[in-house]
Amino acid sequence: MKNTKQPSGMAAFIVIWISQIFSILASGMTGFALSIWMYQKTESATAMGLLQVFYITPFLIMSPIAGVMVDRYSRKLMMMISDITGGLGTLFVLLMFATGKLEFWHLYLSAVLNGIGNTFQWPAYSAAISTMIPKEQLGRANGLMSLMEAGPGVIAPILAGALLPFIHIEGILLFDVSTFLLAIGALTLVNIPSPRHTEEGQAEKGSVWREAAYGFNYIFARPSLLGLQLIFFAGNLFTGIGFTVLAPMILARTNVNETSFGLVQTAFAVGSIAGGVLMSAWGGFKRRVHGILLGWASFGIGMMVLGVGQSLLVWIIAAILTDLFSPLVNGSNQAIWQSKVAPDVQGRVFSARRLIAWFTNPITPILGGTLADFVLEPALHNSQSEFARLFGGLVGTGPGAGMGLLVFFCGIGALLVGISGYFIPVIRNAEDLLPDHDTLKTIETT
Repeated sequence: MKNTKQPSGMAAFIVIWISQIFSILASGMTGFALSIWMYQKTESATAMGLLQVFYITPFLIMSPIAGVMVDRYSRKLMMMISDITGGLGTLFVLLMFATGKLEFWHLYLSAVLNGIGNTFQWPAYSAAISTMIPKEQLGRANGLMSLMEAGPGVIAPILAGALLPFIHIEGILLFDVSTFLLAIGALTLVNIPSPRHTEEGQAEKGSVWREAAYGFNYIFARPSLLGLQLIFFAGNLFTGIGFTVLAPMILARTNVNETSFGLVQTAFAVGSIAGGVLMSAWGGFKRRVHGILLGWASFGIGMMVLGVGQSLLVWIIAAILTDLFSPLVNGSNQAIWQSKVAPDVQGRVFSARRLIAWFTNPITPILGGTLADFVLEPALHNSQSEFARLFGGLVGTGPGAGMGLLVFFCGIGALLVGISGYFIPVIRNAEDLLPDHDTLKTIETT
């Protein structure tokens, strides 16, 4: 018998939402502190970019299996597993640092554990929301999710910078571990309904490998869903390369000024918060595909300004404008998938969906770091070189200029990705071509 005293619906969503705010705040503080620590140790964009490789690779490998687990078992349990795994990665770093044994490669191992945790987290949370929230409210709920992800980022860099002299990295890591426990505790308090069973979902029951392949088959059989994912595939290719070098670009151009770096990070979070608040109140365009395509184009323009910027003020303004559109892009896309894909197959489909979108992520940090360290930075270091005469007027010369040029070109790529969707009918008309999942036939199960 169900425990009717457990919060359900929007109340349950809010309980989870609040606990995750604290967890993301602590993780943001940890990320800020460890980024400074690692750059001081290595001074290498490639070394920092490899963190993303070690985070993404296990995600890509395990994602199809995680999707099967999310559809087969309790989504609450899968959400707890993701928090436990991420917490173990942070606990490992804490122990290494506290014993004076932390090396930068230990962060790669922690990134692997966090990547495994996120493999379960995203499809489980996304699919759970579909069963908790009416489809008319999905845009607002996803706006709140964007706000949850961005909100703590406003104060995380400032708070981490203020607390580091007093509690040091060990204290920040300990706080991070405690918030994972808070998130797990919140999940035990709420009711997350199981999805209704559809003929589609039950027809594809079988071995783990058969069910893992189903998510990809589902997407490839629907050109509109595949087209939406290819938009994100291409967009993530450009933004992945650009954002790999953004942090070292700012640190290089400010002589490793922690305050400037923190202010730019905060500006990104301010933009995301503003976008999340707007999305939560507005819900996005009635035709959600406009939110995806116009959002990507606007995001690309913001990246272009970030690349050519050479002052803190320009970076702050560009960062706010860039991430202002992130909740619109992600919330609109998420609402389409949550309303079109049957809840009992969302674990598999959403895992396959993210794998397609993130397929380039293991290589983009390597591409970005290598281009920055060995090609563009040396080319723009000497103001008298031919390359510097060609592009120096756009991004300047000296440390960080080559990385700035790379961010600028990636912004152009993201802009073109957004515009291109309007020329492809299966993308432009996706919402008309795909039926809502609540029109699909359901079956009774015992």
